[in-house]
Amino acid sequence: MCNIKKEFYDTNAWGLLTSVDLHECNPETIRDAAAIKRYVDELCELIEMRQFGETQIVNFGEDEKVAGYSMVQLIETSLISGHFANKSNSAYIDIFSCKYYEPSVVAEFTKKFFEAKDVKMYYILRS
Repeated sequence: MCNIKKEFYDTNAWGLLTSVDLHECNPETIRDAAAIKRYVDELCELIEMRQFGETQIVNFGEDEKVAGYSMVQLIETSLISGHFANKSNSAYIDIFSCKYYEPSVVAEFTKKFFEAKDVKMYYILRS
């Protein structure tokens, strides 16, 4: 198994991008702006990221396929963003930071928070 932390420091990476795709989430949670805000706050605490400004959460989308909340939270070392698709009860979360954090911790926490039945995690080291 790849050691992401070792690779991050060995390559002197500029940052780490983790994408978490969730399927079959709890429909009530992904449609609740207060719950999404709580997720961001708890995630930032978990991975020790300092929030910069308020979490932006907007519900929009004329196309039923993509309608739902979108979220952006600036953090001191970059940002967290996400979109929650009502039609499919899916969520797509991205965390980019030049400070290291553990992608598997993010994926597990996110899956549990949104009660997803399926999760896929991808990561990219930025140089």
